[in-house]
Amino acid sequence: MPERDGTRGAVKRFLILFAAVANLVLADAITKELAAGYLKGSAAVSVIPNFFNLAYVENRGCAWGMFQGQVWPLAVFGLIALAFLIWKRTSVFTFQTSKPSKLPNLGTVAEPLLYAGIIGNVIDRLFRGYVVDMFDFHWGIHHFPCFNVADSLICIAVGLMLIASLGEKKASIGVDRSR
Repeated sequence: MPERDGTRGAVKRFLILFAAVANLVLADAITKELAAGYLKGSAAVSVIPNFFNLAYVENRGCAWGMFQGQVWPLAVFGLIALAFLIWKRTSVFTFQTSKPSKLPNLGTVAEPLLYAGIIGNVIDRLFRGYVVDMFDFHWGIHHFPCFNVADSLICIAVGLMLIASLGEKKASIGVDRSR
């Protein structure tokens, strides 16, 4: 009987993960469609003057506009990265902490965010030939490149994983310092 409960638990975890990823990808797709529908061909819309605009940008590269025109290699790289993350998910998203907690493991929270971010941008690259970006932040003369929901999900996931890794229990190297 324990095996069946273990299987049920695994199926339940998979369904929760799948639902989270699907909803996040849907949220990304909706915001991109809204940006294309309302912002394309228009001037940027100031939301917070001198700080935040909504703008329509067709990014044919990746972060900060690097690798412009490399849509297919970037899509393939995204798919390979996604496949690797799924294959190695246990070692990538599991962090051992020294203190038990009732809060979810940060890797568990980061996993669907990272998957959805990658999938959202790969979908754009495959079906549009570019990624739609719309969030435009600036401060005085400093301007941060436009980004989208998928980019945000990836950054939040990476941030959570960095925080989790800082609290990870360190394995001993095998040196006995008591002598």
